[in-house]
Amino acid sequence: MTGIILDSVLMLLLVVAIGYGIRLERKLVALRAGQLAFAGAVTELNSAAGRAEAALASLRASGQETDLLHDRILKARAVKQELETLIARAPTRDAAVAAAPTAATAPAPRPAASRPVLVDDDDDHARRMASLVERINGVAAEVKPRPEAVKQFAPVFQALAANQAAQQSLNRARRSLDDDLFAA
Repeated sequence: MTGIILDSVLMLLLVVAIGYGIRLERKLVALRAGQLAFAGAVTELNSAAGRAEAALASLRASGQETDLLHDRILKARAVKQELETLIARAPTRDAAVAAAPTAATAPAPRPAASRPVLVDDDDDHARRMASLVERINGVAAEVKPRPEAVKQFAPVFQALAANQAAQQSLNRARRSLDDDLFAA
């Protein structure tokens, strides 16, 4: 009889051990699945950190380009003011025609345009621009550009081209940054 009791206790302990083993196996499966999900999350976080780092580098480069663009704008404004001053001090067309050695070859003089005055009023600005266009059209027909004049205004054209290129580069950098930031 003691053998049967011992066999029953042993069987009961084996059933408890099998139940505990099954429960432990389920917990291990869940732990492995959680570990794989955690590894995937870490990989995704690592790639997001890399994108953020690249976006920050792009933002820094954009900041430097913005500073460069700002400097170029300031230089272009200074050149513009200098050009307006030179235009304001330029002799009128009548004086240039009178100073020409052969009056027979020169076309008939047009009425002189008023000299522009540096004022911030929109109407005055429009009149100055109209006067400038009129002078350019009148002078361009008779005067061929001199090499020294071309050299004098070359920095202006270079500044305008550089300004346009910097603006396009800045726009590309902003679009790239927006794409990187909103991709996540």
